Amino acid sequence: MESSAIIAAVVAAIAALVIGIFLGKAIFAKNTKKEVEDAEALAKKTIEDAKTLAETLKEKKILEAKEHFLQLKSTQEKETQQRNQKVVEAENKIKQQQQALNDKTASLQKQAQENDHLKENLERQTESFNIKRAELDRHHEEHVKRLEKVAGLSAEQAKTELMEVVKEEARTRAMAYVKDIMEEAKVNATKEAKKIIIQSIQRTAAEQTIENAITVFNLESDEIKGQIIGREGRNIRALEAATGVDLIIDDTPEAIVLSCFDPLRREIARLSLQRLVQDGRIHPARIEEVVEKTRKQLEDQIMEIGERTIIELGVHGLHKDLVRLVGKMRFRSSYGQNLLMHSKETANLCAIMAAELGLGQKVVKLAKRAGLLHDIGKVPDEETELSHALLGAKVAERCGEHASIVNAIGAHHDEMEMLYIISPIVQACDAISGARPGARREMMQSYLQRIKDLENLAMAYTGVEKAYAIQAGRELRVMVEADKISDADSDKLSFEIADKIQKEMQYPGQIKVTVIRELRAVNIAR
Repeated sequence: MESSAIIAAVVAAIAALVIGIFLGKAIFAKNTKKEVEDAEALAKKTIEDAKTLAETLKEKKILEAKEHFLQLKSTQEKETQQRNQKVVEAENKIKQQQQALNDKTASLQKQAQENDHLKENLERQTESFNIKRAELDRHHEEHVKRLEKVAGLSAEQAKTELMEVVKEEARTRAMAYVKDIMEEAKVNATKEAKKIIIQSIQRTAAEQTIENAITVFNLESDEIKGQIIGREGRNIRALEAATGVDLIIDDTPEAIVLSCFDPLRREIARLSLQRLVQDGRIHPARIEEVVEKTRKQLEDQIMEIGERTIIELGVHGLHKDLVRLVGKMRFRSSYGQNLLMHSKETANLCAIMAAELGLGQKVVKLAKRAGLLHDIGKVPDEETELSHALLGAKVAERCGEHASIVNAIGAHHDEMEMLYIISPIVQACDAISGARPGARREMMQSYLQRIKDLENLAMAYTGVEKAYAIQAGRELRVMVEADKISDADSDKLSFEIADKIQKEMQYPGQIKVTVIRELRAVNIAR
């Protein structure tokens, strides 16, 4: 029973399952059919919408294509119109150029015809001119022959005389012209120089001293001469050996002559002798002691003089050896001019000249320094064969001076090439300081020889009657013969003499040349 029941239940379940399957298929088929219908309807609607959209897009694209076509057509028409216009303009321009060319061709043809006419006229005139020229030459030759016959001179001789006259007149005028230019240049160019020189001389003019190789030592009485000489001359020999100075004791009352070319040695001997005379103890040992002490004190005095000088001039930072050489210049002179005073004067001149030239404060200081040191080679510690300029340059270089200062010292006598602007300034100021009136002393013999040379130079010219050097050789007066020298020749002669003096002679300052021509007409009434 139970098994039948179970089987019945299974059969029922299977039947229910089968029924359910069939019912599910029926329901699925019904739903699927509905979905298919809906999908077909949606597809139809989509297709219709697509067709509608395609038609719209087609119409839009057709309109756009038409508009683009119209735009391209319009642009093409404009370009074609412009191209045609340019072609028309080019044609018109070519026509105008062709017309101008035709006109120019016609003008050239006309001008060529006129040139031909002018050429024919010129040829006729040239032929006529040649005929007239030949006739004129013939007349000229006849005229020259008649003139030569009348004057007794050939054409070449007359031409030579005329050229000489013209040449002489031109030379005279040129001399006068050159003199006028030189006078004008001197007036204009020396105004500032005179002011600078006068200012410097007023500020730094040194008194004139006499350069001697002797110093006179005055005594209170002649009795002291015996003490100075000593027994058998021991004292005087000791003094001469210690100082290097010759003592000349003669019959000159109350005086002893100290002779030596080194002024520093003479000063040491003078001071030593003065101390020995005041002390009264004069013997060889004492002499050596006093001389050595005096030499040391004089060295201190030299340094003091050098330091005082550089402070006075405002020159700082000098090497101590240079300061000492500056101090030694106080005891050295050249042509009667004290070397230290000359160097100070040159330094001030250099500073003023550099300032007036507008070279700047640095160059002004260098110029003053170079002016002070330019003659340090004249007071060397050791004798050498070098000139004082080259020796001074060597000393300045060794002491670390600026290259421009070294060059200025070495070049102030043209023994080195001038490489800096201050070199010619130092040279010029050195000459100014030495050449100013009263600065230096000349030996009588050289002075007389210079005066004689001046007069002989003037007397060598034709027509000069007398020549006198006056004002200590500062002016040369030349008397000429009136019948041989004209007024124009006097001016020329003055210029030539001055130029020759300048080229051939050496002299301080300047020399004025005055030519005097005097015509005296004398008649006697009887």
